[in-house]
Amino acid sequence: MNRYIEENKIVFHPMINLVKTGQNIKSMREEKGMSVQKLAKFMEFEAVQAVYNWQSGKTLPSLENLKILSELFNKPMDEILIFE
Repeated sequence: MNRYIEENKIVFHPMINLVKTGQNIKSMREEKGMSVQKLAKFMEFEAVQAVYNWQSGKTLPSLENLKILSELFNKPMDEILIFE
């Protein structure tokens, strides 16, 4: 969590946990019965590396891709992202 002092108060802002978000994406993909290859094809990616990068917590989906995942998994975006 990020924190800073504002008018003599400590303010906390949640941060996205990349690793837990990646695990969540993987879990939702598996619940949907999709392979990494199928998800990459659905997302119209030429390679599967982006999906693996999300799942390993190396990167996050772009906002556009997050919206697509949200619709695919029938979950709001804030249920895909894991905040701390």
